[in-house]
Amino acid sequence: MPPVASTRRQARERALGLLYEAVSKGRSARSVVDDQPVEPDPFAVDVATGVDEHQADIDELIRRFARGWTLERMPVIDRLLLRMGSYELLQRPDVPTAAVISEAVELAKRFSTDDSSRFVNGVLARIADEVREGTRPHPARAAYDDEGDKGTPDNG
Repeated sequence: MPPVASTRRQARERALGLLYEAVSKGRSARSVVDDQPVEPDPFAVDVATGVDEHQADIDELIRRFARGWTLERMPVIDRLLLRMGSYELLQRPDVPTAAVISEAVELAKRFSTDDSSRFVNGVLARIADEVREGTRPHPARAAYDDEGDKGTPDNG
C-alpha cells in the first residue's frame, strides 16, 4: 500500500482533473464524478465536490488575497488549484497547512505556467494566515511578498 502522502498527491491530481472537466463542460463536479466508470479516490471526490459546494465563499476569499487579479483573468488551472487549496484550508483541518500549499505549488509547476507556482504559493499562504490560527507563513511567501505581483502569471 502506498504511503498516504502519495495517495493524497494522486487524489489531488485526480480532483484537479475532475474540476477541470467540470469547468470545461459547464457541469458540476458531482455530475462529473457520478459519470466516472470507477469511483475516484474518496479524498479526490471530497475535494472536487467540496470546491463546488463552497465555491462562492472560496471565490470571495481568493478575490481578497489575489492582489490585482480577477478570477476570470487567472489561468484556469491556477484558479482551480487556488479553489482546491482554499477548500482544504477551510474545510479539512486534518490536512497540514504546509501539505496543502506545497501540493498545490507542485501541481502548478506540472500543469500551469512558469510563474504559476509562485502565484499559487503566495495567495494560498496569505489565505492560510487568515483561516488557520497559529499558522506560520510558508517559507517561500517572503520571496513572493518581496517582489509583489511581478511573479504572477500574465494572461490578460
